[in-house]
Amino acid sequence: MNKKTSKHFYPAAVSFAAFVLWTLAVLFFDVHPIGPRGSSVGFSSLNLCFHNLTGVNMTLYTITDWAGLVPVGVGFFFALLGLIEWIKRKSIFKVDFSILVLGGFYLAVLAAYLFFEETPINCRPVLIGGYLETSYPSSTTLLVLTVMPTAAIEFNFRIKNAPFRKGVVILVWAVTIFMVVGRLLSGVHWLSDIIGGVLLSASLVLLYKGICGLEKNKHNDSIKNRYDL
Repeated sequence: MNKKTSKHFYPAAVSFAAFVLWTLAVLFFDVHPIGPRGSSVGFSSLNLCFHNLTGVNMTLYTITDWAGLVPVGVGFFFALLGLIEWIKRKSIFKVDFSILVLGGFYLAVLAAYLFFEETPINCRPVLIGGYLETSYPSSTTLLVLTVMPTAAIEFNFRIKNAPFRKGVVILVWAVTIFMVVGRLLSGVHWLSDIIGGVLLSASLVLLYKGICGLEKNKHNDSIKNRYDL
């Protein structure tokens, strides 16, 4: 493993370790029943202070909820791209390596989502439709911070026209920032939920970059030429 590859794997491991430690802290540090229906929340003082500062904005919650369809659509786009390559090249092993890795990456994100849906750690600071939902880590934050950055990486590889490429990447990051900040300010998650989502997303994206880097180093070819549209 060379330095270029390890620069992604090591931070990925650090980010994941930070996520695990943060999750344990959320479970055991400053836990008090400050949530709806007496639900207990870790980092209660910090979370309650930030929640009181932002309040609840259901309009922003609704906007960011619907905007969550954007990363879902992006994921389907790359899934379709992989399917087209598979059909045209008549072998799944001839599909671009980064697309195959992306498929595994999406499955990892889905597995993380399902795991935490079945393993409640924190519940939302507000009732949604009269129900108390799990909220750690923020699933919207996890979705947007995994799908959109990897999409930016792929678009940067694949789009040949420089101005168009730059415009698409800027748009991707603008949507990403809006979604995360909007979710944070909407007040439907505790601050600790957002932080957990950021840490887990960072570890997954860095792992994706590291694995793709292994293939690039192995073949020593030009990514830009391989991935032109």
